[in-house]
Amino acid sequence: MSVEIEVKFYVTDIQALKYRLEVLRARLVQARMHEVSVHFDTSKGKLSRSKQVLRLRKDNRVRLTYKGPSQDEGGASSRQEIEVTVGDFEATSQLLQALGYKVVLSYEKYRTIYKLDDGLVFMDELPYGKFIEIESDNAEDIHKICNKLGLNWEARIPKGYAALFKRLQKVQSLPFRDLTFANFVGLQISADALGVAPADMVSNNKVDIENNSRNSRYL
Repeated sequence: MSVEIEVKFYVTDIQALKYRLEVLRARLVQARMHEVSVHFDTSKGKLSRSKQVLRLRKDNRVRLTYKGPSQDEGGASSRQEIEVTVGDFEATSQLLQALGYKVVLSYEKYRTIYKLDDGLVFMDELPYGKFIEIESDNAEDIHKICNKLGLNWEARIPKGYAALFKRLQKVQSLPFRDLTFANFVGLQISADALGVAPADMVSNNKVDIENNSRNSRYL
């Protein structure tokens, strides 16, 4: 059992942020990788109502994860997390369904992970937009990394990807259940539709980014 402490941001220029990470000499932990996640719940939605998550994820390995209700910790999201590695994605899904759980959402994304200072920076590309997640042992370290990346702390998103999708389904009357790239082909999704604001304030000028990154090392 562990505690996950993280902050999520919606961004418009993920490549500029990738360049900033490289200038800051962040270490690449995981190259861009495709992920498939499946959320399970009871037939009456018990987990969702109590703000809990039961998720099965597949990338270069398969993991079954439980997440407890989220709590605020210095502006960051803190929640209990229990995760185990399993050997077979399909068999585990069948096991959960045999126990009475049902699939309530499937979603996919591309994720790249960097290590910067005492935290991890996740660069996420979802069907409805680009996001940055920063995870560390405490909110103070997350805030420092946020400043180094030029992200607006006030634009942080307290909701998870599934909750953002639920809002989008309602706002745009989407007819499908799953958050997949195939379902979003031809759709243009705005920040307003998601109920978020862009947090990236980085310049498109690489010289400015590099200068600002050098200065941030002394913060």
